[in-house]
Amino acid sequence: MAMGLFQILKEAFTAVPTFDDLNDEFYDGLEEALILADVGADTAADTVAQLRKRVKERFIGRMDEVKDALRDILKSKLEVGDSALVLEGKPAVVLVIGVNGVGKTTSIGKLAKQLKDQGKKVLLCAGDTFRAAAADQLEIWAGRAGVPIVKAGEGADPAAVIFDTVKSATARGYDMVIADTAGRLHNKSNLMSELSKISRSVRKAAPEASLETLLVLDAITGQNAISQAKEFCKAADATGIILTKLDGTAKGGCVVAVKQRLGLPVRFIGVGEGIDDLIPFTPEGFVEELIPRTGWKH
Repeated sequence: MAMGLFQILKEAFTAVPTFDDLNDEFYDGLEEALILADVGADTAADTVAQLRKRVKERFIGRMDEVKDALRDILKSKLEVGDSALVLEGKPAVVLVIGVNGVGKTTSIGKLAKQLKDQGKKVLLCAGDTFRAAAADQLEIWAGRAGVPIVKAGEGADPAAVIFDTVKSATARGYDMVIADTAGRLHNKSNLMSELSKISRSVRKAAPEASLETLLVLDAITGQNAISQAKEFCKAADATGIILTKLDGTAKGGCVVAVKQRLGLPVRFIGVGEGIDDLIPFTPEGFVEELIPRTGWKH
């Protein structure tokens, strides 16, 4: 997971032969490593400044203590409320939003399987009515997850389709609805308006139930994902992030940057192509993988 960031941080630490070399050159190198890992310049500078201060104030004298301090700092930057999904009322609704190609459809299938395995009665909704193959692709993943799906004709009003699905789920006793949406372009204001319309229709259909709006971001796109995310968050009142493709060439630092810049919890991370390769995100688990306690020289 996020091996790019792991490797970058490993190289930064293993370049320091002894604690005596924990000097400006080390800190500058660490800051550069964090920037290369897509943490973002401001976050990288603040992280290193905090580390310098902690090392000095606590008279830290061993490299393992330096790594412990960095773990704590990164964890604090990743913590924002509870990362668990809020699934209250029936049916709880999860809207999944994001541009084409980030892994929305696959994430929905994986999430549906996970929630079904937890004993939830799940209904999928093919709310992307603009792209011809979208509903068919979601239907394939519904089959893999073993859950039913509601589809409408191409060009149908997505807000109406999702509204009708939520109403149907209520009548049929489903625990939750997971709805796909069209792959939006963040510079298309009319499409952003439609996202807002969809959110309103869900609240009208199930006013007592919880609504989670999960923005899917591709970790490989790094900092570009954040500029993309801001428009989506504003339009759809996003409540959390699914960060995909952390098994590939992603540097992983954008996990930190997303939280710092958007103030949203990362709910899940995608670590592979299999149906079980969507895992709940925890700051502790993520940081422990980035800076392992064994396996580095220092």
